[in-house]
Amino acid sequence: MTSVDGSRTFRATSEFSSRVSGVASMVNDERDEFDSRGRLSDELFEQLSTLGFFRLFLPAALGGPELSALEFMEVVEAAAALDGTVGWLVGNGGGMSRAGGYLPAESAREIFDDPLAFVVSSTAAPGRAVRVPGGYTVTGRWPFGSGAPHGTWFSPVCVVHERDQATGEIIFVYVPRHDVVLHDNWQVSGLCATGSVDFELQEAFVPDRFAHAFQPEPTHPGTVYRLPTRSIFSWTVATVPLGIAAGAIDDFVAIARSKGRSGDSAPLAERELVQSQLGQIQARTAASRAYLRNSMSTLHEAIEAGSDLDAPQADFRLACTFASQSALWAIDLLTEMAGAIAIRRTCTLERRERDARAAAKHVAMSPAAYIVGGKLRLGYDPSGSH
Repeated sequence: MTSVDGSRTFRATSEFSSRVSGVASMVNDERDEFDSRGRLSDELFEQLSTLGFFRLFLPAALGGPELSALEFMEVVEAAAALDGTVGWLVGNGGGMSRAGGYLPAESAREIFDDPLAFVVSSTAAPGRAVRVPGGYTVTGRWPFGSGAPHGTWFSPVCVVHERDQATGEIIFVYVPRHDVVLHDNWQVSGLCATGSVDFELQEAFVPDRFAHAFQPEPTHPGTVYRLPTRSIFSWTVATVPLGIAAGAIDDFVAIARSKGRSGDSAPLAERELVQSQLGQIQARTAASRAYLRNSMSTLHEAIEAGSDLDAPQADFRLACTFASQSALWAIDLLTEMAGAIAIRRTCTLERRERDARAAAKHVAMSPAAYIVGGKLRLGYDPSGSH
């Protein structure tokens, strides 16, 4: 399914946006416990699961909504505007439901027939997958397992070994929760309730039917399943800072209409400087959002046409980085305009700022993307850099 059907896109995003609104009160009630708990409550997680937020890319043939990449962006941004942690988990969990487009149908159903299915993935440190009859034995420890406390299956990246020799092949494996050890080491300043702890495997057996290449051969026809792995991983998180910024803008507008700076009786909204800066924020975040959407559309078109992907991928990574930097710039300016109130834990802007900074640290939004973009524009070969 693609987003060329405008009416379908509107229906899909509108439906999920209304579901985001439906969990707002529950999120607001629990937000004060996010930092201390380090994870979502079971009740909130189950509600998000029931509403389908962790199945966004699941193929329609497997009972999923099979959203397009652009539809996915709209949903994740709406979730992140509600709360950064919620947006991050929707991006990661909903993004990993694309595994249904790579695995054999029997394997995919074993994972996703569970209504609470949540696939945790990590590419930050490759594990070791030793080839054995019928599959692999996998050993490793992977950081940043977002959603791990609620994970039902885990999908780390591994380097294949034949006996003691690395073959150079990189694969993803899928392992059920009972084979996984979690390490309680997620003590951070932002995105606190994502539960992004380390997870570990010790010689866990993984059948062939629960493994596929790093760049897999799709088992379903949708274009989203043919996107380069590095690009689709980036897509699942790059829109989160923009969503957080959108929520921060709404928060600031509410503050500006009712409050002034200390010693100033006039509301912030009446100050011309505030009006000007808010207009700049609106323009830059909208431009970043449009660039991110356009770069993904161009990448789609290149895949459909069978064209070389170097330039579209490089441009896409530029868009991801620019989106996160624009979001941080916007939130910094909003908190500066709001003044001292923005450092209070009771002010939603304070959490927005922490969450956005944590999200922007992801390698998918690294400033190194500018180097690749510059190399390409100057005529150098960017191969292997993105």
